[in-house]
Amino acid sequence: MHRKKSMVELIKIQDDIKNGNIKPIYFLMGEEPYYIDRVSDYIENNILLEEEKDFNQTIFYGRDVTIEEIISAAKRYPMMAERQVIIVKEAQDLSKTIDNIEPYVENPMETTVLVFCYKYKTLDKRKKITKLLEKKGVVLESKKLRDYQIGDWIKKLVASKNRSIEPKSIAMLAEFLGTDLDRINNEIEKLQIILPEGTSITPLLIEQNIGISKDYNVFELRNAIGERNQLKSYQIVEYFANNQKEHPNVVTISLVFGFFVQLLQYHGLKDKSPKNVALVLKINPYFIKDYDIALRNYPMKKVSQIISALRDIDIKSKGVGASGISHSDLLREMLYKIFN
Repeated sequence: MHRKKSMVELIKIQDDIKNGNIKPIYFLMGEEPYYIDRVSDYIENNILLEEEKDFNQTIFYGRDVTIEEIISAAKRYPMMAERQVIIVKEAQDLSKTIDNIEPYVENPMETTVLVFCYKYKTLDKRKKITKLLEKKGVVLESKKLRDYQIGDWIKKLVASKNRSIEPKSIAMLAEFLGTDLDRINNEIEKLQIILPEGTSITPLLIEQNIGISKDYNVFELRNAIGERNQLKSYQIVEYFANNQKEHPNVVTISLVFGFFVQLLQYHGLKDKSPKNVALVLKINPYFIKDYDIALRNYPMKKVSQIISALRDIDIKSKGVGASGISHSDLLREMLYKIFN
């Protein structure tokens, strides 16, 4: 079985299980816990009937069990059921002895479904144990998404729930929730409850139900800066300074810095077709018009100067050489360097 990854492969694993194509071992590993939890939860909730679970479903935790105890349990036969399910959560705590599972993997019990949730680590792909697991079962490697991949992930997640989402709404969620897929999923599930199928997630809906301001967020700050709208920019950073918990300076400055790095890339592009710009800058084509405005307002030389200034502001935001500077003063300094 090939190493699996991504939402598409998650759905494939679920469909295989639904269709009775159930493997004896699922080794779920990697830096992103979201997919590991989704597959583990699906197996826990869907392979056995409720009345079969008392005698045939066992949950172990890596810190409380040995590989030998797991093997012993896996070799038992199910009681009054076709299969038993054993899930080892926090299996990364067994990393020093995980190779000891090898003899069992060579000849697993077909009536046992053994699941390892090996979070934040991966097995060495060159080792025999990894190749055996791929041959006998399913190995899912769950990788962390990069910032620029989150928007597309949100769009696909919402589509899987038979709803749509506006581009600005995607930007608001991505900037507020970062790359925490579990948190994004939880917030979208809340919206799903109140939003009928076939309708769209709007910025107003997000503001009313998640608490992200549709007017005071980094997305709006970026646009105000791009338009050289100084009044709006200063209003937004004042709001940020008064709401540091939701808008820490280090994050705000980092995102503004990233915006100007993208602008520098845009200036340097020979092929400025929308398709190429979206590809190189890793942005939704919907937002290219905002970058076009900023491109006209900030010549290449000015963008280079701003990037240099923002590096100094970023260092100050992390507490280096900035004793006594308030949050609002630091953000005001950032805008002053941009607009002057």
